[in-house]
Amino acid sequence: MNSKIVIYHVFTRLFGNTNTNNKPWGTIEENGVGKFADFTKKALSEIKDLGITHIWYTGIPHHAVINDYTEYGISNDDPTVVKGRAGSPYAVKDYYNVNPDLAKDPSKRLTEFKSLINRTHKTGLKVIIDIVPNHVARKYEGKTNPKGVSDFGFGDDTSVEYQKDNNFYYIPNTEFQHPVWRDGYTPLGGDIPEFANTKLVEIPAKWTGNGSRSPQPDMNDWYETVRINYGVRPDGGLDFDMLPNDFGEKDYMEHFNYWKKRVVPSSWRKFRDVALYWLEMGVDGFRYDMAEMVPVEFWSFMNSSIKMKNPDAFIMAEVYNPDLYRTYIHKGKMDYLYDKVDFYDGLKHIMKGYGWSDHLPVVQNGLQDIEHHMLHFLENHDEQRIASPEFVGNAEIGRPAMVVSATISTSPTMIYFGQEVGEPAAENAGFGSPSRTSIFDYIGVPHHQRWVNNKKYDGGQSTPQETELRDFYKRLLNFTISSEALMGAYREIHFYNKEITENYNHRVLSYVRWSDNQKLIIVSNFDANDHFSFDLKLPVDLMKNWKLKEGTYALQDALYGHSNSLRIENGEGHVAISLNPLESFIFELKF
Repeated sequence: MNSKIVIYHVFTRLFGNTNTNNKPWGTIEENGVGKFADFTKKALSEIKDLGITHIWYTGIPHHAVINDYTEYGISNDDPTVVKGRAGSPYAVKDYYNVNPDLAKDPSKRLTEFKSLINRTHKTGLKVIIDIVPNHVARKYEGKTNPKGVSDFGFGDDTSVEYQKDNNFYYIPNTEFQHPVWRDGYTPLGGDIPEFANTKLVEIPAKWTGNGSRSPQPDMNDWYETVRINYGVRPDGGLDFDMLPNDFGEKDYMEHFNYWKKRVVPSSWRKFRDVALYWLEMGVDGFRYDMAEMVPVEFWSFMNSSIKMKNPDAFIMAEVYNPDLYRTYIHKGKMDYLYDKVDFYDGLKHIMKGYGWSDHLPVVQNGLQDIEHHMLHFLENHDEQRIASPEFVGNAEIGRPAMVVSATISTSPTMIYFGQEVGEPAAENAGFGSPSRTSIFDYIGVPHHQRWVNNKKYDGGQSTPQETELRDFYKRLLNFTISSEALMGAYREIHFYNKEITENYNHRVLSYVRWSDNQKLIIVSNFDANDHFSFDLKLPVDLMKNWKLKEGTYALQDALYGHSNSLRIENGEGHVAISLNPLESFIFELKF
């Protein structure tokens, strides 16, 4: 990989919605919905020009939704097993088709998505979609399966709790019942349309997506989904071959050959076939939901199959247990994992004002062997918006964190649509609560809508502050995808300065990045109120490594062009730094 990857994570149904009504639990007619067609050539070129290489379209596979599509042969869903009115993108109802809400003509929804793939590729962006291997919607129904493809659960022996080739786990001789609602919650806020007055009949009941084995899951369970069986027995025993211990060091071809000789559970083959179907359609890669809930052996099988079809396929996954990172990268053949636990969480504490910047170099050192695989982000659909009062209430506080997140390692950077204009997610959409942009209901995204400007995608209604923030993101991200040094070496100089530099402290962070042709000195002030001035020092052995002799060298900030100089005295480097609150510099050495 010779340059940085930057991913634009976009919630597809919200991106082009210009309706500002935002009624809680509002219908598609009341609150509007974005379409595939809203990603016009202009919209996509603006996304690319932000400094983006890949776009992750969230919510593409057809998931359960409260909308009447019976004229297209799609059955209605029971509102008691759908979260929100627009439905969770992680309760997939049909893996071989796309969400009909996103199409101008639902009968041509797959054709419209193919056109979007083509438009995206013509813009020079790669396409990522979700695959959710741990669970599917309670009422899974493939309507357009390719020849020879049967639905999940088809042919299962439902008289037993578990059988290796069953796709689901069952609770024999019982009927599923929806949760008991508490705390004033009622599905759709109590406004159930006539067409949706359907009751799910599930006999026998199945295990719920998060592992609940009760025929009546709790309202905090993932009650809208059912757990997929990967050959893991109810007592935890495994009905598949384990990878030999040394397989973490072997390439995907050896993994592929290993599984070729073995019989694997039905669910493994079904999900592999789903992935190969989308690759064939032109999708460039996948983001896997809750990957650690599925055995690593499955991932070895799945990802090696994907890489045999497309060696350049992009694979990223959610794994939140740091003890499993290396296993899922090496044995599971994942390209990238979310760097949430430790790195994102550490940044969040620093942004909130009580964390110390000392934490970040320690985390980074601990990940040295896998740093390239740890995807960085400050926002995504699961996390609070930076500008929400529940996080820090001010998008500007994200600036230094964004600089550090995007430049400290060789790993990909991800931003969430609306982050670049300071979207605060203040709406009460219905299911869920403010601070996260709703993934369950039809809603408008106000700061983002001002940038969309009635689908001109030119920021015509943005406030000056929003425009300035987007300009910052554009400068930063475009620098990262063109910088050779950011794919090169890293060294922190934070602790060296903390020990000997007057006025340097734990609200500041500094490190260097370099390659043969580019040397960078990066320094950020996380404090929203205090200005810091100090003589930043670069150790003697680093200056030797950079082959710099005594004297003065010009520096230029890659973000806003500020000039400075690096002075070398007695072998040690010195840079006079004056940092305003929330200011960062990416100083490039000018030879």
